[in-house]
Amino acid sequence: MDDVTAADLREALAAVAAEAGAAFGVAAADPFPEVAESLRARVAAGHHGGLGFTFRDPDRAADPGRTRPWATRLVAVAVPYVPQAEAPDHGPRIARYAAPDAYRRLADLLDRLAALLVDAGFRAEPVYDDASLVDRAVAVRAGVGWWGRSSMVLVPGAGPWTVLGSVATDAPLPTDRPTARTCGTCTACIPACPTGAIVADGVVDARRCLAAILQRPGVVPRWVRPLVGSRLYGCDDCLVACPPGERPRRRETPTRPLDLVELLGTCDRDLLDRYGHLYLPGRRPRYLRRNALVVAGNLGDETLVPVVAGFLGHPDPLLRIHAAWATARLGGPIAEAALAEARRRERDRDVLAELDAPSEASSPPAIGLP
Repeated sequence: MDDVTAADLREALAAVAAEAGAAFGVAAADPFPEVAESLRARVAAGHHGGLGFTFRDPDRAADPGRTRPWATRLVAVAVPYVPQAEAPDHGPRIARYAAPDAYRRLADLLDRLAALLVDAGFRAEPVYDDASLVDRAVAVRAGVGWWGRSSMVLVPGAGPWTVLGSVATDAPLPTDRPTARTCGTCTACIPACPTGAIVADGVVDARRCLAAILQRPGVVPRWVRPLVGSRLYGCDDCLVACPPGERPRRRETPTRPLDLVELLGTCDRDLLDRYGHLYLPGRRPRYLRRNALVVAGNLGDETLVPVVAGFLGHPDPLLRIHAAWATARLGGPIAEAALAEARRRERDRDVLAELDAPSEASSPPAIGLP
């Protein structure tokens, strides 16, 4: 393919992306050695918090040629979305970034771009939310946005309110220059983080990040629980505080309030039907219920005691642990009686330890501090 034809193909791809409202750029499919080094350093420091994904094999995630040796270009896009505001009553909430249709729109756009490349006689493969490639690094190299202090890629006009993906291809497309823009002196995201998880420029300690903690299996650490507040899933306080993201937020509309009692009483199948777009370890709704119990303990509404205390007899010890904490936090005579009865019948050592623990918040461990 000659340069003119390659340029024409690039313009056709850019037009498809523009029609979808997405930012667009093309990068060389060369390794990202500085990204691999950064990932290894974060693993060594423990900042990965036990998460896998690109941390599992940094060299593979930072080298497109390891999984797609035929690719010479990466066509990067950032699909914006309008965040939804919190429910007016400030009840249980799901983070704005967990909008159910954002990734569907991204997948559709990537498929259209790949089809255009295949029709032109080239190989093409959509890549997004994939441990084999650091999509943020691709977006930055392709000039789609810059790496923000919060570790998010910030896109002009959309800020952090985008989902990222790319198409690996062997088409010799003209490439773009990385964006020269930076966050400058802005540090708005750092004090906005409720747990102090942003420990350096572009570095988030996943051991402290609420979004990571609420998606991990196991017990939510006691020191974290009061800081969860009303967050049922995820946290986007650093995104909300980001000045480049203010324009999309002017168009946001309030979400429908979530009914915590209804959620706790919903069966597994219905929970997956309603919240299946969220990442739940092993696709197990127990983790959504676990989070809901933590939220219940933070709402301070004693009318929730009968529902929450009912989980003290649940067959899942993970839910009994969080029900014990939440029931103690809510307090009152009904709560005290339920906790006393739970102590008499409980046999699981971890649940008993929670039942005997003080209801006050514990101090955060000295991890991930600057």
